Amino acid sequence: MIDAIDFQLIAAVQAGLPIAARPYAAIAEQLAIAEQDVIERLARLKTQGLIKRWGVVVKHRQLGYRANAMIVMDVPDEWVARVGALISQQACVNLCYQRPRQGDVWPYNLYCMIHGKSREVVLEQWAELRHDCNLCEYPFEVLFSRRCFKQRGALYARPFANGDGPISSLAGESRAEEIKNKLSFGMGFA
Repeated sequence: MIDAIDFQLIAAVQAGLPIAARPYAAIAEQLAIAEQDVIERLARLKTQGLIKRWGVVVKHRQLGYRANAMIVMDVPDEWVARVGALISQQACVNLCYQRPRQGDVWPYNLYCMIHGKSREVVLEQWAELRHDCNLCEYPFEVLFSRRCFKQRGALYARPFANGDGPISSLAGESRAEEIKNKLSFGMGFA
């Protein structure tokens, strides 16, 4: 069962946790509940599937990392898991994953992201990684980002258009009806 405090909690955390020694305590104070209650409620909401994922969105540009590149490689299928595991352990790599090739149009199947203070730094990191991990035999491309899109986590809850009421939509339209049916208090949904 979901109650009004759950909705307020979802709305509070979706904007990001406060930067504090005890962020759950700060949220608890805001909602006038115990810190442990915040932690238990978030765990329950995750278990119920109302919060799908809990993660961190790092805004690397605000930290001074102005250049980032997606490195795409064509690695033999029998080696891609081993090479991917090796690449993902490198300090300069913050994302590494496999995708299927797209025929002759796109022959790449292994991707990694490198951030740096400048393009030169990213290229130096890639050259070092390529040498240290013995990747020189694999075809690759270095694709630098041209622009930065808004970085944020998923939105689970939003206030009514007039600003009243805790939430008008939760966990996307596909879950709204299911959630609406679980509620025991009057509340409008978008």
